Amino acid sequence: MKDVFEYTGYRQYIADYYAERKVKSAFTWREFARVAGFSSSVHLKYVSEGRFNLGEDAAERVAKAMGLSGNRLEYFRAMVEFDHAKTDAEKKAAYGKMISIAKAHKAKVLEGDSFRFFSDWKNPVIRELAPAMPGAKPLALAHACREKITAAEVSETLNFLVKAGLLQKDDVGNYTQTEKSVTTGPMEVTPVAVRGMLRQMGEFALDAIEGVPQAERHFSGVTLGVTHEAYDEIVQVIAECRKKVIAIATRDSAADEVYRLNMQFFPMTNIKGLKK
Repeated sequence: MKDVFEYTGYRQYIADYYAERKVKSAFTWREFARVAGFSSSVHLKYVSEGRFNLGEDAAERVAKAMGLSGNRLEYFRAMVEFDHAKTDAEKKAAYGKMISIAKAHKAKVLEGDSFRFFSDWKNPVIRELAPAMPGAKPLALAHACREKITAAEVSETLNFLVKAGLLQKDDVGNYTQTEKSVTTGPMEVTPVAVRGMLRQMGEFALDAIEGVPQAERHFSGVTLGVTHEAYDEIVQVIAECRKKVIAIATRDSAADEVYRLNMQFFPMTNIKGLKK
């Protein structure tokens, strides 16, 4: 079975623990629940399926029943905290705790680099900007950004991007991208970071309405009444459009500027809620 540090979801860890024990012995959910101090024989089965949650004391008992202690016990607690968090800020704090615990044990958390990349606008911008300015020092890269960023922050960002394998640095100090584009995958944690970045980029877009000459930006919008079927079809069209834009942007190795494309399609009414 994988180490607990390789998980980001505590429910999956419980399910995998049970499955492994089941293969090796006559282990049952009833026995698992009994060892963890639950009267219901199916309680932990329902937890693993997402039907029940674990309280703080229960999480402690379950972790110890699975033989977790020390940093691994702390990490399991943090996973439970992450899963139960109500807001993105709470989720980021809990995930940060998971990363900190894992690093203290010299372990790498699954999705950690992806989470960090999508947590801050500096990462995708510097990833595009550094190759477009060969030989440029961190201070010059900082001055090239419209949003405020220091040379020290640029250096830190470059070091992270190289370490994460998103940029390569040659012997003379020039940077190249290892891949032309970076997108999110079907991960548990990354969407939390992506939502934070979308807020950042949305704020930058508002500033650009007045701060960027009209000839250098494009803003447009339309308000529509749609059916649920039309919504699904429009979302697919937007996805295809995004792919075409990426294909156009990545067909050339050079870049004159770094742009951000926001695609937003969201409800302005709540008719369905009124019907309920």
